[in-house]
Amino acid sequence: MILALLAFAQLIIAIDYTIVFVAVPDIGRELGFAAHNLQWVVSGYAVVFGGFLLLGGRMSDLLGRRRMFTAGLLLYGVSSLAGGLATDPGLLIGARAVQGFGGAVLAPATLSLIGTLFEEGRERNRAFSIWGAAGGSGMALGSLLGGVLTQAFGWPAIFFVNVPLAVIGVVAAVLLLPADGSVRHGRRFDVPGALSATAGITAIVFALVQGPATGWSTASVLAGVIGAVLLALFVLIESRSADPLLPLALLRIRNLRTGVSVITLFAATLGPLLYFETVYFQDVHGYNALQTGLAYLVPTVAIFVGANLGGRLATRFGLHVTLAASLAIAGAGVAVLGLIISTTASYAVLVPALLVLGLGQGSAFTTMYAAASTGVAPEHQGVGSGTASTGQQVGNAVGLAVLVAIAGQSAEPIDGLRTAILLSAAGVILTAITAFTGRDTKALVLTS
Repeated sequence: MILALLAFAQLIIAIDYTIVFVAVPDIGRELGFAAHNLQWVVSGYAVVFGGFLLLGGRMSDLLGRRRMFTAGLLLYGVSSLAGGLATDPGLLIGARAVQGFGGAVLAPATLSLIGTLFEEGRERNRAFSIWGAAGGSGMALGSLLGGVLTQAFGWPAIFFVNVPLAVIGVVAAVLLLPADGSVRHGRRFDVPGALSATAGITAIVFALVQGPATGWSTASVLAGVIGAVLLALFVLIESRSADPLLPLALLRIRNLRTGVSVITLFAATLGPLLYFETVYFQDVHGYNALQTGLAYLVPTVAIFVGANLGGRLATRFGLHVTLAASLAIAGAGVAVLGLIISTTASYAVLVPALLVLGLGQGSAFTTMYAAASTGVAPEHQGVGSGTASTGQQVGNAVGLAVLVAIAGQSAEPIDGLRTAILLSAAGVILTAITAFTGRDTKALVLTS
């Protein structure tokens, strides 16, 4: 029951990231967004989510995982209600930013609960399979659900649907999750580290999101420079802190290092595909919101199946072997997809590539987080999870910014989409090679 709850929370996080994609055009028209500001319906969430993950992870370690899990769900519920009721662009972007903070609190709490409640090895691999199935398929399911709700009830429904889900999650958390006990008063909260890390990551993600959308203005470049300086300051602070936000010794754990690298590259290469697929379905083939959503049904099923297989394969063959093989399969699917898309290609022609891509992506999503958590002490699972999730958010921002900029250089939209997707395929293969550098945990898994 606890695992079902944690998977349910991950499903909410994943759906909430992509559910707005299909509804963005309707939101822009009805609320009067300026064209250059419309991206912030998506980016307002991503910037805050990515910037506050390290802080959210440390809050779980120090203040209690059940407390932060519940707080994250409450923030989701309240901000979703506000988003659905928003009547102007500023209110909606503000609500999305609060949703992002809720995600930054909820995501590491969820991951660290898996890392502490399930024994490393077979049991944790199985837990990550269920969690990964919810997260991986939830991103595609979000596009499906967004299309159905927008077409049937209008765009506010994509926000209102989160409210009852959050209430259910909070009630279940109180009933099922073990109590945290007293707050750990013996630990000092690293305020300078938290401020420098949060501000630095937020500034860099802002620059990477804003730069390609509106041009590399002075503001975008300055934000990136300030972010880099703040992160350098963060490293200096952490090296001298008696109780750091991110103990630098954690980065000496090979599995965590490799896991974060793979997660970042995975997000930078496979993460933007949902965006390009949506552009392809709507702009090239003229799908409406409902048709676009239904087009994601095949990837959703494939990712769900792949995620469930990932844990079993990792138990038999080892985490990093399974991860590298899964990424290679996903890369093959992406390459085929890039080669066959055209202005005349039917959806049926795309199905085999979408199936292969989904199976590999789902299995990789499960195993890369399991790999990153291996060898991390229970008291650091929160900040370790926050570090891994930060890699995912930064990777998403970097990958989307770079690939959108490259796609925009082509005179014909279909040529730009094809170039971006094929570059993504090359990046996925590079990610598979990186996964092989991790420590093989097969013996550990089989004897757990």
